[in-house]
Amino acid sequence: MAPQPKRIALAAALLSAALATAAPIAIEVRGSQLLGPDQQDVGEADWLARLNNWKRDPNGQHAAWLEAMRTWRSAQLAKIDYDDAQYRRPELRWTQRNFVQPQAMVEDRYLYDPVAGRYTVERYLNDLERRYGGIDSVLLWPVYPNIGIDNRNQWDMVRDLPGGIPGVRQLIKDFHARGVKVFFPTMPWDTGSRDVGASMHQATAALMAEIGADGINGDTMDGLPIEYRTASDATGHPVALEPELAFKSDAMLAYNQQSWGYWPTSLVPLVSKWKWLEPRHMVHVCDRWATDRTNILQDAFFNGVGIESWENVWGWWNQFTPRDGEAMRRISSIYRAFPEYLVSADWRPHVPTLHYGVYASEFPLAGKTLWTLINRTDWSVSESIMRVPHQPGQRYFDVWNGKELTALIRDGYAELSMPLEPHGYGAVLRLDRDTPVAGLDSIMKRLAQQAAKPLRAYSNEWAPLPQKMTPIEATAPARNAPAGMVKIPGATFDFQVRGIEIEGENKPGLDVQYPWESSARRGHLHRIAIKPFYIDKHPVTNAQFKQFIAASAYRPKDDHNFLKHWEHGSPKAGDEDRPVTWVSLEDARAYLRWAGKRLPNEWEWQYAAQGNDGRLYPWGNEWDAAMVPTPAKSRDLPPPERVGQHPQAASPFGVEDMVGHIWQWTNEFADEHTRTAILRGGSYYQPQDSYWYFPQAYKLNEHGKYLLMAPSKDRSGGLGFRGVKDAL
Repeated sequence: MAPQPKRIALAAALLSAALATAAPIAIEVRGSQLLGPDQQDVGEADWLARLNNWKRDPNGQHAAWLEAMRTWRSAQLAKIDYDDAQYRRPELRWTQRNFVQPQAMVEDRYLYDPVAGRYTVERYLNDLERRYGGIDSVLLWPVYPNIGIDNRNQWDMVRDLPGGIPGVRQLIKDFHARGVKVFFPTMPWDTGSRDVGASMHQATAALMAEIGADGINGDTMDGLPIEYRTASDATGHPVALEPELAFKSDAMLAYNQQSWGYWPTSLVPLVSKWKWLEPRHMVHVCDRWATDRTNILQDAFFNGVGIESWENVWGWWNQFTPRDGEAMRRISSIYRAFPEYLVSADWRPHVPTLHYGVYASEFPLAGKTLWTLINRTDWSVSESIMRVPHQPGQRYFDVWNGKELTALIRDGYAELSMPLEPHGYGAVLRLDRDTPVAGLDSIMKRLAQQAAKPLRAYSNEWAPLPQKMTPIEATAPARNAPAGMVKIPGATFDFQVRGIEIEGENKPGLDVQYPWESSARRGHLHRIAIKPFYIDKHPVTNAQFKQFIAASAYRPKDDHNFLKHWEHGSPKAGDEDRPVTWVSLEDARAYLRWAGKRLPNEWEWQYAAQGNDGRLYPWGNEWDAAMVPTPAKSRDLPPPERVGQHPQAASPFGVEDMVGHIWQWTNEFADEHTRTAILRGGSYYQPQDSYWYFPQAYKLNEHGKYLLMAPSKDRSGGLGFRGVKDAL
């Protein structure tokens, strides 16, 4: 979730072109800058001029550049006293074949069915296999953006998943049954929630061992410290380590066997620094906000590294287009057919090609070689793509298209021709005489079937998922104000509100889609006719909810965390007049049905709080801390203040405790993959020390978007509700 980090990669083509000047090479990485041999930025025109010089003498220039790259690598590894022991561990070698990894929100409706109340791993994996060829691992994400709505920490939120720890263990077993490894994140910034009483690395390693997970993703971390490796090994259940950001120290490469790559794109593809230093290191190239993934797919394929196939981005669905999905299917099919090539210790990036904008990497093994190619141009090419050294008896296969090639042999070289679509891909396999490849015929047949339809025949159009708002049914109308309720007159109301999600700018589909809108978006404005209604003057209290329990014997099917703050089935002494919390959306609806009420629509809640003058707070346009409860900023979660303590902060209609007390349930929205609820009013609980906690929405033109999964996880100590009754 961190901002895009500095790019740690080698400006390979620049350095190669620089050799034409016979200048000494000095490799330096400065974020995403492209550096020449004199340590100065090189402009694109100069870069291309130097590249053309290289093209005129490709083999000689490439050999010299490659030798310089290897010399640099040897020096870097010696500098950190590199030991590859972690990459030789049999129990962790699977990381070297972990090519495709999505980050999956646990709230995704393809992964968890909220109606049936069960995990649906088969449905989730079948969908990915159908759309882009399946995955090798999954990063399950149960924490951000909901964390911080109360003081539950990152480990609590795993334990609050449906079924608790036994349910999570079975979830992981279901993935393992399909050959998929499972990662969970760790958040070093989570220092304002409940104190777990152990170091972060110990708590995380212990939980991973308890649930049987396979890896840890270090959110916002520029390398997981060695303490994570030590703590994980000490549990007897060693897991893979995968930081989100580039290592702050090259030495971390020795025990972080995977990483993410946030890579800038250039015409000439850059070379992954970590892959170059350690070819067995698995990078997953990531761009969560890109709706066209051609760049990350090409950059990954050129480097022979993996892809973070992230689609559910904090509830914003960024689905692979059909073209990108098909490209990834073909890339991963080649990866999985020839995995040993991609970790070749003799990997050679930027081997010469014969076309502008076409780039290739070579992955040699004894008696056989794989090349991956990408076409950066807007046009197709098919003739004389590359010229490679040839020995008698060698055979060539266009594995991207599943065909054997007939090479033009002359002067000790084989000239290879194969079709490359605009912004397309290619792959060539060379076999020495009498070098077998197990199952090659079936591999080629499968690849040929995939390539029967060109990528350009698949749509690359992206569109946001449509959302639907769950209707709130009207109540039996009341003629007079019920006890404890305030009359809100009918009016034409200018409903203006903005989602306060931390990330995502204002991308189509980001926030919610009201019935009058064509798509979800962050900012909303609509003039709406509101009928008269009654609204609870205060949030529903513990005492009122106790009456409901006593009268109805209500007990939810999923009762984890239900009324967590009560003791022996009743509120604690002195808490009767505090708002009831630890109630799910379903619990709130059950109470309101019993009471003959309903939840407010969000615009009704806002109108009751704001009146018709557009004020920012119920009491006016200036923030006044005296109008709200004293914020709780410690790592503990004290109970909310009793209702009715700030009558001076009432809205123009006399409704109290609307802002800064507890979050309050309103409307529910859903698309094909995510359910969300809109929360209003903000909360008294303010966890400290991190930007990433659930943001507050004290202003009346702001709302919070809360991801929904299951009552066990949705219930919160900072979230309650109030009721509405329709009026005659």
